[in-house]
Amino acid sequence: MAITTCIFDAYGTLFDVAAAAREASEEPGRDAFAARWMEVANNWRLKQLQYTWLRAVADAHTDFWQVTQDGLDWALEAAGLDGDMELRERLLALYWELSAYREVPVMLATLKAAGMNTAILSNGSPDMLEGAVRSAGLEMLLDDVLSVQDVGVFKPAAAVYDLVGKRFGCTKEEVLFVSSNGWDAGCATGYGFTTAWVNRAGEPVDRLPWTPKYILSDLTTIPEHASA
Repeated sequence: MAITTCIFDAYGTLFDVAAAAREASEEPGRDAFAARWMEVANNWRLKQLQYTWLRAVADAHTDFWQVTQDGLDWALEAAGLDGDMELRERLLALYWELSAYREVPVMLATLKAAGMNTAILSNGSPDMLEGAVRSAGLEMLLDDVLSVQDVGVFKPAAAVYDLVGKRFGCTKEEVLFVSSNGWDAGCATGYGFTTAWVNRAGEPVDRLPWTPKYILSDLTTIPEHASA
């Protein structure tokens, strides 16, 4: 069955999650942070994801903004920077303005020109996602922004992936789901989507019962895979 609907994870897939830490590290007067920004960025993202999984398993859902703050607090403490509250507030503010990867606008425009449905499906809370989409200028290139807040559980719960069919009236076979998280792409494969894992860092494939159909270094070829 032909692909009609292209669904994208947001953070790390369309938006560069390291951008907030990188931009803050380049600001004057942040020498201590500049020396450790990559460590902070990596730990921030790791703990953010771990907290979504733990909350899902423990049935202790909260909004993504809370786990984003919790993950940052852990990362700053691990780097010995937890006493710098101004840095914390600056990093959180920048997270609302994450840059899109440079190939994103053209890729989405190509999909729209081909008549595809396009949307985000993210753990992010609606207001966070709205801010990121607006900041990146992607409003006219996306048909919708779907958030786990509508079902009260984080990915990879099946209830999250169910949101796509409910919104677009499509079958699972009509969906190309794209994520920078190998576990997300793998679990979406198990759900029944055709999947692409954007593996920018060249990481090993996660040891799960399912693997993504496509493994890509960036999003440039997504329109080709959607029309294959």
